[in-house]
Amino acid sequence: MDDIRSHYGEWALVAGAAEGIGAAFSEVLAGKNMNIIMVDFNEQAMKTLAGQLESSKGIKVVQLVLDLARSDAWEKILETAEPMDCRLMVYNAAYSKVRPFLDNSGADIDRFVDVNARSMIKLVHGFASRLKDGRTGGILLMSSLAGLLGPRYVAPYAATKAFTLTLAEALFPEFRELGIRITACCAGTTATPTYLSSQPKDHNQRLDVMNPMDVAEYAIANLGIKPVIIPGWKNRLNYFFLTRLMSRKMAAGTVSKYMLRLYPGLSK
Repeated sequence: MDDIRSHYGEWALVAGAAEGIGAAFSEVLAGKNMNIIMVDFNEQAMKTLAGQLESSKGIKVVQLVLDLARSDAWEKILETAEPMDCRLMVYNAAYSKVRPFLDNSGADIDRFVDVNARSMIKLVHGFASRLKDGRTGGILLMSSLAGLLGPRYVAPYAATKAFTLTLAEALFPEFRELGIRITACCAGTTATPTYLSSQPKDHNQRLDVMNPMDVAEYAIANLGIKPVIIPGWKNRLNYFFLTRLMSRKMAAGTVSKYMLRLYPGLSK
């Protein structure tokens, strides 16, 4: 990964690029002299970040203001990416709410599926299909530790993130034969605007919350090495204990109790 442009070309696509981990991906890739196609529905945040990267890193940025819940979002993205010969895609966009499952509306459930699963898999299919001509490429999908052991209060989010990591595992050997690297990054708790807005208890005192830049740097450095990666040694250690030393029932109960401590106001 020392010369990222030799494998992926000059352009990278980041879906969900304006804030949090997505913004960190944009900064990391810009620091590697990659031009960025930024996709987000937060026009102002994206415009601000794009201007900063263009002036500080000397790269080009194309901004696409788009809601990933749209049924044609994947087509709009590919139409934008095709002229640039973009061969590296990061799908970071996600809809996430912390609440009891039945507190979600039907529209919420649709948005979980549309943003986190449907647009993602359609974009993976369309993006990879462009590379069947022998061009090398890479696809990085942001999953979550929540997709490995589903915690309470984030059921639809966790389910869609399990979908993401299973997709990456299934495609890893297929795409490797085509010269396409694919990996799902299962991030743990990360200091993003979405996480902080959920108002977890004592988040300022917690030591296991990762910096978005650390997550992005680890993910880019390990893209294509394994189908599923976990940034942060504490996250990897916790995963080892939960999956190797406990039964799944015990691990699920442990994670559920953790969420109760983190969001005590949600318990009925």
